[in-house]
Amino acid sequence: MRVFTAKKLASCVVALAATASFSVHAADQILASVPGLTFPFFVHMMKAFKAEAQKQGLTVIESDGQVSSPKQTADIEAALTKGVKGIVISPNEVDALAPALQQAVDAKVPVVTVDRRVAKVDGILAHVGADNVKGGEAQGELIVKLFPSGATIINLQGQSGASPAIDRNKGLHNVLDKAKDKYKIVFEQTAGFDRAKGLSVTEAALAGMPKPPQVIVAANDDMALGAMEAVKARGLKGITLIGFDALPEALAQVRDGGLTATIEQFPGKQSSLGVQTLADFIKSGKKPAQKVLLLTPVAITKDNLKTAERLGEVK
Repeated sequence: MRVFTAKKLASCVVALAATASFSVHAADQILASVPGLTFPFFVHMMKAFKAEAQKQGLTVIESDGQVSSPKQTADIEAALTKGVKGIVISPNEVDALAPALQQAVDAKVPVVTVDRRVAKVDGILAHVGADNVKGGEAQGELIVKLFPSGATIINLQGQSGASPAIDRNKGLHNVLDKAKDKYKIVFEQTAGFDRAKGLSVTEAALAGMPKPPQVIVAANDDMALGAMEAVKARGLKGITLIGFDALPEALAQVRDGGLTATIEQFPGKQSSLGVQTLADFIKSGKKPAQKVLLLTPVAITKDNLKTAERLGEVK
């Protein structure tokens, strides 16, 4: 009969506990990936991913794409090697990330995209996002409401190749192009969803104009906030500034009059629903009733500021 000393028993218990712990984590691990954590929007998204994953009993490998599609691709490949059970991702560039996501799908790893849809990849479990075309249309409709007789407009577009940038621009043009004779886009250029670029591009645009525009519309709040600084630096008054994303800083500026409006697309809700969808499939094989779920964005002004998702974070 084999006799175990207390010391040996203790060692066995520790070893067994470590093995069990590893098995649980390995079974429940997912990759959560965003384009870049230098952007407040994606910081909020990642927090929502992790909070919902914790509720669902999942552990998260956090991926910061660093605004680099090769980096995000490498993170996906590394996660697949580790044996993750699912991926929830907002791709940096939809076309550039398609091969890596197809690799995941081919490996039977469920993928849920959030905010940015990769339509070229067959077999993605679901997409949860905002209807960015309608969001751009909301910007255009607000301009028409505020300037029924027409307006001159600077349009700061988002990151080239990013589906939200493409769709928001499309939505804006859907509205304004119906009355091109009244609503004239006098300057239109990408500022890469970046605040510093929003500032520099707006400065360059204003410097080249004999008369300031009546409206500056931007495809995200960071660019709008950069444009606001450019307007202030030139001592200009009365320019309508419209952002997109309803970041806390932008909401504060809407409250205080620095920005006229921003567009709320409920990113926390998008992110939570994305992880819920992934968790349901991992746990029970349940597929979503809707493969594409799009929330409808709304324009946030002083009049309806209380409806903003992140109003509680405003200082």
